[in-house]
Amino acid sequence: MKILDTERDIKLIWKDKKRYFGMPISFTTYAIIEKEGVWQKVFMETGLLHTYIEEIHIYRIDDITVFQNFFDKIFGVGKVIVHCKDASCGELIIKNVKKPYHVRALLNDMVESSRKDKRIYYGEMQ
Repeated sequence: MKILDTERDIKLIWKDKKRYFGMPISFTTYAIIEKEGVWQKVFMETGLLHTYIEEIHIYRIDDITVFQNFFDKIFGVGKVIVHCKDASCGELIIKNVKKPYHVRALLNDMVESSRKDKRIYYGEMQ
């Protein structure tokens, strides 16, 4: 990922590529990156000749959904849908990654920790 090449003091927490039939033969890369004490973000980088990078701050994430159809279960992949309060991207779809339930659990823990550190409280109305 280009962000790892340009910044120092960045810790890579998770990284995977979009997979076809369980094999990482794609130009789409997903990552969860942290700059200790400053920010935590989810990145999506796609493209070979023209590169598109989308980033979302962890504390802006509202909800996380995991989806696996029959063939996804066979190949051990799944889709993680991240709903967030971001101006450019209201929904980030992390497609066909290994261990989608692990990614969801990792994101959930990071969202709660980041909100607690920044003293951001999310109230639910019923």
